[in-house]
Amino acid sequence: MENVSNLVSSKKQSGIVLLTALIMVIAVTSIAVTLMSNSSVDIKITNAAQERDVAENQLMGEVQRLIAEEASLGADSRFLYTNEDVPSDGMVLDADADMKSNMVNLNNGEQSLQCPRRFSYTAGVTCNMIEVTTTISYGSKNQHGLSVVTGVAQEMSSSSKGM
Repeated sequence: MENVSNLVSSKKQSGIVLLTALIMVIAVTSIAVTLMSNSSVDIKITNAAQERDVAENQLMGEVQRLIAEEASLGADSRFLYTNEDVPSDGMVLDADADMKSNMVNLNNGEQSLQCPRRFSYTAGVTCNMIEVTTTISYGSKNQHGLSVVTGVAQEMSSSSKGM
């Protein structure tokens, strides 16, 4: 009789063990799914930060290239254009699929500004103040944008020639 009661009791226990094991599997599975979901979000955040860094480096390189290119043109540089030469809404210096550089003349009138100097002022030298805004679109479907605004002060001895 004891053997029969032990057999019945062990059958009841094996059902409880199965139920407990099932609950443990569900708990461990839910923890694993949560961890995978969190790591997926972390990967997306890291990828977005890397895309922004790449876009920022491309943008800074474009600004430096544009300024060097204009400086190498000498008297033909568009940085020497006066207020009358540049439309009020600006002039596109360079554009491609993702980047655009727009130049605006900041002078109120014909060379009305003194050039910012490290040394004393030179009589007869005025300044042509230019602002170049370079913008890049990046990310999925180019939904993000980054801009750099660069000021250029070009010395001028007359209204049409640079020094």
